[in-house]
Amino acid sequence: MAAFSSKGPNTITPEILKPDITAPGVSIIAAYTGAEGPTNEDFDKRRVQFNSLSGTSMSCPHVSGIVGLLKSLYPKWSPAAIKSAIMTSATMLDNSHEPILNASYIEAGPFSYGAGHVQPNRAMDPGLIYDLTAKDYLKFLCTLGYNETLISAFSQKPYKCYGSISLANFNYPSITIPKLVGSITVTRTVKNVGSPGTYRAQVRKPMGISVFVKPRKLKFKKVGEKKTFKVSLKVKKADAIKEYVYGQLIWSDGVHHVRSPIVVKAS
Repeated sequence: MAAFSSKGPNTITPEILKPDITAPGVSIIAAYTGAEGPTNEDFDKRRVQFNSLSGTSMSCPHVSGIVGLLKSLYPKWSPAAIKSAIMTSATMLDNSHEPILNASYIEAGPFSYGAGHVQPNRAMDPGLIYDLTAKDYLKFLCTLGYNETLISAFSQKPYKCYGSISLANFNYPSITIPKLVGSITVTRTVKNVGSPGTYRAQVRKPMGISVFVKPRKLKFKKVGEKKTFKVSLKVKKADAIKEYVYGQLIWSDGVHHVRSPIVVKAS
């Protein structure tokens, strides 16, 4: 992970893991403006069609291109479905199949790379997706305290807030609990977008946190079928680490591996 890469945690909504994903962003050969030279210096009168560039501005078009490809394959998929496919198919390993490191050559984590590094081919066939509708996002904005005037900028018609939702239960492809006191149970729903099959839960528990998934097995008989499951997280002991710890939940049918980061901080 480059030193300039955006880092978490999410300072506005800590219940939502940020960043979501990482993509190539260092020494990228990219189309370049003819308005200035490749060094950006006034004395550089050269003009080039392409230049080697680095930055999050280089990672963004990689992900945008993947989004475009997925949208062409699945025109009816929602933005949330596409995001889920990209996140749950990502990898935490580098090109040598070793854990991704940060700029200090220490093993990186979800606050550096989110769900991991993009894998476009795997994103084409994610198996399961975590979906959300526009209405879900409007409820999310209500919970954050947006008033109806502000929300009208996002909705195509007047929208009235009715109470709030649990941010922990927002159907995101990751699970983040910033202040875990005792225990909590969160709910998620997945939709089958692949062939019929049976998915089994595999959990890597965050240090000092117990994790229970119910049910442990999800059987899908058709495309578009939805299943809901619950994840219970509990602080094992009072002296649990008071820093963020990481784990993961994987739903696998032997072919697909639908992975979600688990990020928890005991309070």
